[in-house]
Amino acid sequence: MSGDYSINYLPTMPQDKSPPIGCIGSGFIVADCHLPAYASAGFTLAGIASRTAQNAKAVAEKRGVAKAFDTYQDLLDDESITVIDVAVPPDIQIEVIDEIVRRKHIRGVLAQKPLGVDYKQAAEIVRKCEEAGIVLQVNQNMRFDQSIRACRSLIDQNALGDLVLGTIDMRAIPHWMPWQERQGWVTLRIMSIHHLDSFRYLFGDPVRVFASVRPDPRTEFPHEDGICLYILEYENGFRATSCDDVWAGPSREGAAEDIGIRWRVEGTQGMARGTIGWPKYPEPTPSTLDYTTVQCGVWHKPRWDDVWFPDAFSGPMAGLLCALESGEPPDIDGRDNLKTMALVDACYRSVADHRAVEIAEIMEES
Repeated sequence: MSGDYSINYLPTMPQDKSPPIGCIGSGFIVADCHLPAYASAGFTLAGIASRTAQNAKAVAEKRGVAKAFDTYQDLLDDESITVIDVAVPPDIQIEVIDEIVRRKHIRGVLAQKPLGVDYKQAAEIVRKCEEAGIVLQVNQNMRFDQSIRACRSLIDQNALGDLVLGTIDMRAIPHWMPWQERQGWVTLRIMSIHHLDSFRYLFGDPVRVFASVRPDPRTEFPHEDGICLYILEYENGFRATSCDDVWAGPSREGAAEDIGIRWRVEGTQGMARGTIGWPKYPEPTPSTLDYTTVQCGVWHKPRWDDVWFPDAFSGPMAGLLCALESGEPPDIDGRDNLKTMALVDACYRSVADHRAVEIAEIMEES
């Protein structure tokens, strides 16, 4: 890659890839993202279980998982499996964690985001894992999108100078899962949580957030948070904002389509901009990064062949395995992720109260 700065977009891999991994869940995100990425990374796929044993067996056969279990409790009882990948709906997570912490042989858990249904439940999950001596990593996988990671690499090298403004503009039409209808929420806790956590990863923790939402005309079940806009305020004057538009115009109803996710970071010494390739899945579409600085005066455009779905999904599991190897906290530690969950809850409170909400307000209540 050319440019004034080195660009590192790949996760750190553990030296030991042998710890046996058991997956709980066999839906799309496991079958088409987790397992292919784990296999490509050389991790050990020891077992899988899900609500439907037949589906777990089919996924195991398709993805080369050593064993399919009839129930997830049976998987947890297998003392040879020491690392658990929990990929179940958020309202089911805590009951799965309750089962996990009873098994003394389990060393690490990778839990899907969001970590439970709200900040309070997330804090309970973190407490349970800490008391059981289990290392908890949260699968905030947008941190491992190649363009987001590359941008963090530039920031770490102070390539952009003092940061001024960060923005994300999402025009995409997600596929909502059936379990979301029973939750009564859509975008903030499922899509925006990616952006809120990525803002934290890139820029640190904001002081407060102001959010405004309206329903998505296409989503038929009751919800408030369809189209979401929010502004993050930082103590040093930096601002970050996102428009998460899951309507994206009437393209499904016959109009021409304009789908995509674009991000931008402006600093006193340079700018970075990029795109996220995910909306074009299953067509493999790498995310992109362009950057310029006052020293070079041109746009540098490093490129790669890796894609977020599924390549980046090895990153969160790699972080967990590295933590188990080193004894250090994982890079998306459960306790740190509580700040992302608090930020999401602050968005919901901001919507309800029509005011800016400080993140500390949420965290001090639990």
